[in-house]
Amino acid sequence: MSEKVILILVDGMRPDGIEKCGHPFIETLKKISSYTMEAKTVWPSVTLPCHMSLFHSVDPSRHGITTNLYMPQVRPIDGLFDVLHAAGKKNAFFYSWEQLRDISRPGHLHKSLFLNIVGNEHTDIKLTDEAILYIKEENPDFTFLYLGETDDFGGHKYGWMSKEYLKCVNTAVACMEKVYKNLPDDYTMIVTADHGGHDRVHGHESYEDMTIPLFISGPRFEKGEKIENVSIKDIAVTIADLLEVKPAKEWEGKSLLK
Repeated sequence: MSEKVILILVDGMRPDGIEKCGHPFIETLKKISSYTMEAKTVWPSVTLPCHMSLFHSVDPSRHGITTNLYMPQVRPIDGLFDVLHAAGKKNAFFYSWEQLRDISRPGHLHKSLFLNIVGNEHTDIKLTDEAILYIKEENPDFTFLYLGETDDFGGHKYGWMSKEYLKCVNTAVACMEKVYKNLPDDYTMIVTADHGGHDRVHGHESYEDMTIPLFISGPRFEKGEKIENVSIKDIAVTIADLLEVKPAKEWEGKSLLK
């Protein structure tokens, strides 16, 4: 049976950042989810290339985006928003980093809300509240909620694993908890990151930059089960599988549904 999905991505969230941020919901999230703290992102471990790989299920060498500057694909691949739209699904997108606008083609979103993280406070909380409200009112099939403060205000400004960074992760986890407590029963919640980081940077092939967490909580996933050999490229395929939509033929990831 087709389900509904919300994907929450916390930019720059390291697995050990989750463990050390001090928020009690993390232990709950482990108990209610199939999860891994050892998923792999793509290289270069940079925000836009990682998002393009998440949504298009191929490496940057295939989609062609290797920096935070978007360039039209030479050999275009349909992304997750595109295949869901073609299947008649309702998509929603809440985000605070403008460069992400190109992960969906024009006209393939029923709802798009951008709150610029530059010059605004508490965008993670505001976007979370807006996403919850939209889900309650419109019941979309797929919602993508991007939380950017961990990367922008935490990692790049103060350094990964600094107290300021961990405070941002704590806020993001509180947002996850709020979403979980307000989701209808037919929703699966997926939580992940695009990349990690070290010092005040990311983009390297180091373990700290390339390792991300993944939690999947829903009726078709075992609670408290650890999953292995997970790539960021598996996420789009898994969501398409949950929504009973055929993935694009070029996609390289695998579904994590058993």
